[in-house]
Amino acid sequence: MATKSSNKNLHKASQAKKDEFYTQLADIENELKHYKDQFRGKVVFCNCDDPKESNFVKYFSMKFEELGLKKLIATHYKEANLFTHEPPYKLEYAGNKKGNRMTDPSKFMTKMIDTGDFRSQECIELLKEADIVVTNPPFSLFREYVAQLVEYNKKFLIIGSVNAITYKECFKLIKENKMWLGASIHSGDREFRVPDDYPLEAAGYRVDDEGNKYIRVKGVRWFTNIDYEERHEDLMLYKKYTPEEYPKYDNYNAINVDKTADIPMDYAGAIGVPITFLDKYNPKQFELISSNDIRLNNAVPFKEHGLIKDKDSAISGKPTYVRIVIKNKKVQK
Repeated sequence: MATKSSNKNLHKASQAKKDEFYTQLADIENELKHYKDQFRGKVVFCNCDDPKESNFVKYFSMKFEELGLKKLIATHYKEANLFTHEPPYKLEYAGNKKGNRMTDPSKFMTKMIDTGDFRSQECIELLKEADIVVTNPPFSLFREYVAQLVEYNKKFLIIGSVNAITYKECFKLIKENKMWLGASIHSGDREFRVPDDYPLEAAGYRVDDEGNKYIRVKGVRWFTNIDYEERHEDLMLYKKYTPEEYPKYDNYNAINVDKTADIPMDYAGAIGVPITFLDKYNPKQFELISSNDIRLNNAVPFKEHGLIKDKDSAISGKPTYVRIVIKNKKVQK
């Protein structure tokens, strides 16, 4: 019989396997093309990446000279390396003056002392050296992962679930304009490669001709604090406000909008919009406000992050999905 401790370790290994998604090169290229000179002279750290398998490592090694990188570092977690079962190792690549690409990552790899966990002291020391972190971190540890990046004041470009928007820690950063969504993924699902022994239980999966497994994951987004041009484009609005089309919530003095495209162009008050509104959010056009500012009674629980959630978002007794509360800065009362 397994002990409590071994059961815990088995659970951790199982969770690591479920978190081990390998991002497709096309998705990386589609996002990184929106950041022109932000990587020049920088040390990039991919701290959740097996250097032999990661497309992040492949991308940055191929684009090293074009991006003007100073150095590329990559580390992986021991239990998460389910392809090779080798001990954890790190990659450190400082380019090649002759312009030769890194065709063999193993030439730049050394074994790690610790497990390769991003929380280990060894990885933290590498994090201190880095300027920008780019990776696909474990979805189950997203809160903790982002908190570490903020603690060490790092620029980052990472993939996470769209539901991370509703985490109070993450929404607080978004509200304070310290984190926002990336440029390239706004809808649909994305395909990720998974380890050979990954259980194919997802609704969408495939196995290619070489036996590699892929699953499709719904609702993923890039999260970043690196600015890009498209983030400052105004959302074009065309509808006008009518009380009939835009009812108010039972507990909040705010109107409900089910689709971002339906935000009224002439409404100056508080508006509840879907969390996917952040795909189009321009901080110069809209303000994210706290739900506490528009509560109608004290029966509504205090919401420190500003989201209208669960039964509190009801209209005539019927709850809506989670809503972000915004105001249009360009509409005068």
